[in-house]
Amino acid sequence: MSDSIENIKQTVIESLENMKAKDIVVLDVKPLTSMADYMIVASGTSKRHISAVAESVYLDAKAAGIKSNMEGEPGSDWVLVDMFDVIVHLMTPDTRKFYDLEKLWTMTPEGGKNGSNE
Repeated sequence: MSDSIENIKQTVIESLENMKAKDIVVLDVKPLTSMADYMIVASGTSKRHISAVAESVYLDAKAAGIKSNMEGEPGSDWVLVDMFDVIVHLMTPDTRKFYDLEKLWTMTPEGGKNGSNE
């Protein structure tokens, strides 16, 4: 595993914590997809909070020399910050519950969670 990917992940987590993002979950998706190594999912307390957190993650990544893109309109229920090897999903709690990315990205091809057949 590349140290730079770990550094990106750590930069994101620190930015999320500094901006008081809620329920931060880091998903190792390497075994499931080639599009990223990690997905980080976090909630904001409001649409405005989500926008501020996304902007902070984006600017902190830029300051660290990490290429990134931000997708989602200001005031959205869901904003994505893509750093290629690390993808950050910021959502309102209701949107997060509805899409349940944590469950989706922890399912194995056999249909069970973490290798079980739940």
